[in-house]
Amino acid sequence: MGKTANKIVAAILILIPFAVYFDVPYYNVVNPEFSGLPFFYWFQMAMLVITAICFVIAALLIDK
Repeated sequence: MGKTANKIVAAILILIPFAVYFDVPYYNVVNPEFSGLPFFYWFQMAMLVITAICFVIAALLIDK
């Protein structure tokens, strides 16, 4: 892939978590629960990990 394609893919990887976070009604629910935690809380924790992974991949793509 060329540098332009890498930057486009990196931009998409950075925008995905923002799009998910802005759709609050999607994850502002109680069920399903996971280990006693409502969906809202464990979804937020999972998104922290997913966002970090997306940002690391984007940084590696831009650094190439």
